[in-house]
Amino acid sequence: ATATRRLLPTLLRTLTGTRRAGAARGLATEKAVGAAAVVGSHTAKWMQDTSKKSPMELINEVPPIKVEGRIAACEGDKNPALGHPIEYICLDLDAPAVCKYCGLRYVQDHHH
Repeated sequence: ATATRRLLPTLLRTLTGTRRAGAARGLATEKAVGAAAVVGSHTAKWMQDTSKKSPMELINEVPPIKVEGRIAACEGDKNPALGHPIEYICLDLDAPAVCKYCGLRYVQDHHH
């Protein structure tokens, strides 16, 4: 109980950001800007090789997956370790619905 009383003011300062919040925010901003620069330079370097297709071009080559019913469940891969969180996709529209994680497209298979 005594240890909890000693930690409570520190916890409250951490949550409210009253102590050195500006310095912490500045450090976080520097890290974000640094990370963006690394990603930007990596992407620019990768895009220089025009002989390779971009990931978006590759995923767009996959034809829309036909699904019976109104809802598609996308996991990105049959192996859960290689996929993404399950995404339930509504197929009520005529246009293909796109998974927000991997870009696979799904359409409702109308049995006419």
